[in-house]
Amino acid sequence: MKKYWWIIPLLLLLALGAYVVAGPYLALRGISQAIEQQDTAALERHVDFPRLRANLKAQLDDYVVRRAGIDTQSSLLGGIALQLAGGLTGAGVDTMVTPLGIGALLQGHQLWKRASGETIDGDTWSRPMPARPLKDARKHFESTSRFTATVLTESGDPVVFVLDRQGLRWRLTDIRLPLSRATR
Repeated sequence: MKKYWWIIPLLLLLALGAYVVAGPYLALRGISQAIEQQDTAALERHVDFPRLRANLKAQLDDYVVRRAGIDTQSSLLGGIALQLAGGLTGAGVDTMVTPLGIGALLQGHQLWKRASGETIDGDTWSRPMPARPLKDARKHFESTSRFTATVLTESGDPVVFVLDRQGLRWRLTDIRLPLSRATR
């Protein structure tokens, strides 16, 4: 028995590795279930809201500046307008990218689905079809601590959900919006 002492640490190491590899899939499943059940507390466990807000603000600020063009950026009034636009996009992201903001979006989604008749059995009084934004996502590891799930919009533009490993947990930290295609 003493010569097989190394089996237990090896099994523990393999189990830990399997958990880390399965982690992003479990996190995506948790996000999907939280969205389906409109459980903002469960969503908060799988989403790093401060990092997500910072990343979305950076994307939107970059988009606004690129859309404004060099002429607007170089003028005094254009600079002021860009500052105001940046403040508005930042305030919008701060408001919407919170558990309560996501809950409000989901509630609006539910009302829209009922009003448009997109319910489980077609009756407006039935439960609406659940939101499944990650249903057909292409998933892959970018590194040992970064995982992406890419979903195509109706127009074929990719929206990339980025999960980062934080210790042994995986959390959503960024959503790469297809804004670069909109600036062309």
